[in-house]
Amino acid sequence: MPGFKDIIGQEHIKEHLQNALEQKKISHAYIIHGERSSGKEYIAKVFAMALQCEKGGTEPCGTCQSCMQAVSGNHPDIIYVSHEKPNTIGVEDVRTQINQDIGIKPYKSNYKIYVVNECEKMTPQAQNALLKTLEEPPAYGVILLLTTSLDALLPTILSRCVILNMRPVKDEQVKEYLMNELQIPNYKADICVAFARGNIGRAKLLAVSEEFDNIRNNALRLVKNIHEMELYEVTKAIKEISDYQMDVNDYLDVLSIWYRDVLLFKATHDTNPLIFKEEIQAIRKAADRSAYEGIETILKALDTAKTRLRANVNFELVMELLFITIQEN
Repeated sequence: MPGFKDIIGQEHIKEHLQNALEQKKISHAYIIHGERSSGKEYIAKVFAMALQCEKGGTEPCGTCQSCMQAVSGNHPDIIYVSHEKPNTIGVEDVRTQINQDIGIKPYKSNYKIYVVNECEKMTPQAQNALLKTLEEPPAYGVILLLTTSLDALLPTILSRCVILNMRPVKDEQVKEYLMNELQIPNYKADICVAFARGNIGRAKLLAVSEEFDNIRNNALRLVKNIHEMELYEVTKAIKEISDYQMDVNDYLDVLSIWYRDVLLFKATHDTNPLIFKEEIQAIRKAADRSAYEGIETILKALDTAKTRLRANVNFELVMELLFITIQEN
């Protein structure tokens, strides 16, 4: 049964919400803000369960009828706001699912809770409609807004909500979770932790994703052989990346971690802090072959490539410039 005890990290958010439950001082609106996959939905679910739990403690009991209904997604007083269009939450969605519904008293609980996931997708009209409810909510109304971007929300909405910011989870906590809960072997857990940068959902996703293994193997095959490759072979490798339809940022992250390992090994000759320990032979070769400045130039070029791709510069062009820089250095 989900509970606050199962949330990894985010102590400050757990403490805030459990204090509110203990003192029965519940705000009418909360914004939970954090990266995609960082666990916002899980926190909202646990908080909603605890608010509706018949035992009324600071942790959902998991056994009462209310908790059972919440877990199965059938609780009549926990409403998950949906939207027809994939990338927008429109004014009608807010009006029909929140504004016109919140006036009806809860069926069987003390609260009526509305969870709006990806609320950065609300149009300005939808946000203005929501504002009407936030200005005069009924005593039993609680609105949980989950977002990856505070900038997408109107200042008037931000000022009426309690804002809870997710923080990166410590690397050792992420690693412990992957090894104990998902039985991921040590070396693989290290790689996932390096990529996840404190995002527990992303770490979990990478740990169980076959596609991620493909990305990693493809990227490593390329960096190990790039100095001997002709331009047409590099072009073929670029085509493979785009054929994969895989997340090119993950691909570039593998390359960054690889070159960081090379730089680290060149400076210290210590294998312990390396992420790709099992590639030590190839790392040693690459460290001998490149100057410090060369490796740093490559790491800068990887960052530049990411920035250019975010700005929608032509994919093939960005990758070609990147690989030429890698070959030259």
